[in-house]
Amino acid sequence: MDREDDQQLWDILGSAATPEVSPFFARDILRRVRMESDQASRRSRFFWRRLLPTSGLVAATAAIFVAYSVNFQPAVSDNDDDAVAKIDAQDYEVVADLDNLLAADENSLWDDTSSL
Repeated sequence: MDREDDQQLWDILGSAATPEVSPFFARDILRRVRMESDQASRRSRFFWRRLLPTSGLVAATAAIFVAYSVNFQPAVSDNDDDAVAKIDAQDYEVVADLDNLLAADENSLWDDTSSL
């Protein structure tokens, strides 16, 4: 933009006060940058040194608590013989016949040598 294009604008810009920069401007800016980076590194150190191990410990404690509170083994009944005692007399004949049939089937498997 040339000075001849808009003389009024250039007159206003010429009468404006020029900003004065402090001789310690660069030093002040670097100090602020270092302060902000120190705060960020403090947050990072807090996370890695305090928060992460603490949350890991809490998670491990919760996992151990859940593991001990849940019963992984099925309940073993002390009365396994009661199943046989609960069978009616009519059903006992059927169960006995089924046992004989299974025993005969197992024996016949070994007796059959025609497939070899």
